[in-house]
Amino acid sequence: MIPRAATEKLLQLASLFRAVAVIGPRQSGKTTLVRSLFKDKPYVSLEDPDTRQYALEDPRGFLGNYPDGAILDEVQRTPDLFSYLQGILDERNRMGEFILTGSNNFLLQQNITQSLAGRVAYLQLLPFSLQELYNRDAPELMKQDTVLLQGGYPPLHDHGIPPMDWFPNYLRTYIERDVRQIKNVTDLIVFERFVRLLAGRSGQELNITPLAVEVGVDIKTIQSWIGILESSFIIFLLRPHFKNFNKTIVKRPKIYFYDTGLVCSLLGITQEKQLETHPLRGNIFETCVVSDLIKKRTNNGREINLYYWRDKTGREVDLVIDNVDHLTPVEIKSGKTVHTDFFKNLLYWMELSDTKNGFVLYGGDQNQSRSSGIQVSSWRDLTLENFMS
Repeated sequence: MIPRAATEKLLQLASLFRAVAVIGPRQSGKTTLVRSLFKDKPYVSLEDPDTRQYALEDPRGFLGNYPDGAILDEVQRTPDLFSYLQGILDERNRMGEFILTGSNNFLLQQNITQSLAGRVAYLQLLPFSLQELYNRDAPELMKQDTVLLQGGYPPLHDHGIPPMDWFPNYLRTYIERDVRQIKNVTDLIVFERFVRLLAGRSGQELNITPLAVEVGVDIKTIQSWIGILESSFIIFLLRPHFKNFNKTIVKRPKIYFYDTGLVCSLLGITQEKQLETHPLRGNIFETCVVSDLIKKRTNNGREINLYYWRDKTGREVDLVIDNVDHLTPVEIKSGKTVHTDFFKNLLYWMELSDTKNGFVLYGGDQNQSRSSGIQVSSWRDLTLENFMS
């Protein structure tokens, strides 16, 4: 088992709250992690039809079987259980009694907000970060195209399943089970086509109108489907930074997938040599970097502080890290050779915002410190625990 960076935070939360909810996409390693850390607790899968029926028909009797708490897996499948769980947590008042897992953020948060607010802590567990995968080995051995093609879902690394075999089955299971659970999407074929079209937009501004035309549905349907993908941890929306520095800025979010392996599969990329010259290679690399920085935050239980900036003239900074007391701009480039073009938008934004320091994170190996205050860093630095944290 590959050690998870979220381990320390999960144990800390379990010592401070009566229950902890570990949420994330299917197959991100939630069950493996909680079962390894809380071996003394009974494990209950609410995906099992008989167990789920018992929990729904007799919630008091079901919970009465676990006087010392339990791990309740995929707990969003039994929403009525939360109200009964509230009474038990209040009565016993013991820390870390129940560990909940779920792969549907919307359903889980909705029920927790209604019943367990203040009693439960959240921890988001995403697929493996680069630090988790490669920090244990020599990061210099990382091959960029291999990283992008495989992504970070645990089964591909724990069991060595080829991406071309695993991702199509993952997508099929996700659409047939989770999508129907969140909302009754009647035409799953159209929905799958929508997801594939969206993969080609990862790392780009989200413009719903042309997407609706291309898919052949109305704008409200696209907005609803975007919500489904967000709540099930397939995509996330990177918001524009709210400070405009007296410039008219773009207000639409950018869309990213949490995993580049899934993006490659959706785009029909099955071999590394296809990535070398693929027109969307830069977007896939950017997706890898942004999602990895998000994982660094979520593994430590911290709020996402990442934004992007673009004005109406097309000048853009890929990332703006907002640390409250200072802003850090980041340009992301997949190229392995540093070019002067890498710095143009950064220097413009730094002057506009009166910021002294910035980063260029690129696909090469050499680090540089420029007199302009810009640090050029190799993408391999993402494996460092405190890099841009």
